[in-house]
Amino acid sequence: MPLELSLIPANTTLDSNAVGDAIEISQSVSRTFFCVLTVTEQLEQESLDVSIWGSPDGQEFGKLPLLKFPQQFYCGVTKMILDVSLRPEVKYLRARWDLNRWGRVAPTPRFVAGLQLEEIPPMSRDTTTKRAVLASKA
Repeated sequence: MPLELSLIPANTTLDSNAVGDAIEISQSVSRTFFCVLTVTEQLEQESLDVSIWGSPDGQEFGKLPLLKFPQQFYCGVTKMILDVSLRPEVKYLRARWDLNRWGRVAPTPRFVAGLQLEEIPPMSRDTTTKRAVLASKA
């Protein structure tokens, strides 16, 4: 069964810059994830930057994110793929979000959002089945 992770629980109110909890991914078989960032509420004249960070120990997350979503200004859904299959040192993931607000309105930004990850199962590498299908078509 594919692993499902919630780096930002659905309908979380984001009103300041922060980082989420470190979530272990050692149970992942493919180490490739379909990431869905959903923004359900926002105010005018503000932006949201969301990124995913990796760590070998759940403590040190380095200086660069593994994945950075496009800057968000409006409600909507953004989908991206995160592949850490070639990064065996990454054993934990966490989200980071940065908010910005400008203009003459209240200075506190506010978004309601969620970030869900679903593991993409590994593709079958059963060459016997592939050869049988090809042979039957010949």
